[in-house]
Amino acid sequence: MTKLIDKIIERAKGCYKHIVLPEGEETRVVRAAEIINSHKIAKVTLLGDKNIILKKSEENLLDGVEIILPETSPKLKEYANLLYDLRKAKGLTLDAAYELAKTPMYYACLMLKNNDADGVVAGSVHATSDVLRPAFQIIKSKPGIINISSCFIMVFPEGTIYGDNGTFVFADCAVIPNPDSNQLVDIAIASVESGKIIAEIEDPKVAMLSFSTKGSAKHDNAKKVQLATRILEETDVNFDFDGELQLDAAIVPEVASLKAPNSKVAGKANILIFPDLQSGNIGYKIAERFAGAKAIGPICQGLALPVNDLSRGCDVSDIVSVVAITALQAENSK
Repeated sequence: MTKLIDKIIERAKGCYKHIVLPEGEETRVVRAAEIINSHKIAKVTLLGDKNIILKKSEENLLDGVEIILPETSPKLKEYANLLYDLRKAKGLTLDAAYELAKTPMYYACLMLKNNDADGVVAGSVHATSDVLRPAFQIIKSKPGIINISSCFIMVFPEGTIYGDNGTFVFADCAVIPNPDSNQLVDIAIASVESGKIIAEIEDPKVAMLSFSTKGSAKHDNAKKVQLATRILEETDVNFDFDGELQLDAAIVPEVASLKAPNSKVAGKANILIFPDLQSGNIGYKIAERFAGAKAIGPICQGLALPVNDLSRGCDVSDIVSVVAITALQAENSK
């Protein structure tokens, strides 16, 4: 774990939020729940069959962890009615709502919506679409944000001179394939909040990235980023931003002095907004493999209440880290 993750976990202990893990029968999730519970990082609820879960647990390490089987829960009818009220205008019947509420992902999000929990973490065995669909339908986005997105907190090796002492936010790398200009604005605003809450970036500087700097190339892809920057200029935001900027102009002072000498952000950016999912996903993986950066995430952002999606290749420490991050998001969403 990085020093940042250690710090996030310590801060999460101070919040002590209630986090639901819908994939409670998965061995990695059980192990993570034992650590979270024994170190008092968060209050944990596991969804699943109690007998199966306890067989996978070390003795006494789940003492104090709530275990719920959704299909036999006394709350099932209440949650089914809640889901029906939320989705009946979309054609959902009460019977269909009842069946959906029995499924762990929907049940977890209904717990969150009903103020019976503070956050949800899943994805170790579910695809991203299966994790986020109930979140989009039940939790929905924060006021002022239309588009839910994701980010990675990128922590580069000690001694890195770029970003916020080697820390960056990269977005969007996992959710919106080809954002338009308005979506890029939502991604930028949500990424600033993520940077402040999770990485404690006190002075966010947002670079709207492109293959062009300040009109150096003429193409519709660059125009999309230019328009996003203009929309940000017309929006009441309290952070510095600039675009369109090439990556070197965004983070390297010497290049910035040549390509964007009057910019408040160029050469100092710590929050990088990629023009599309392809470039964002490729960019974070290049940083991981070539530069030895630690990628923390993906972290969902823009939801009214926190739901986070794990990689299906996650290990136990990844689950613990994402639960801690979710707790910090929950503390901020109050």
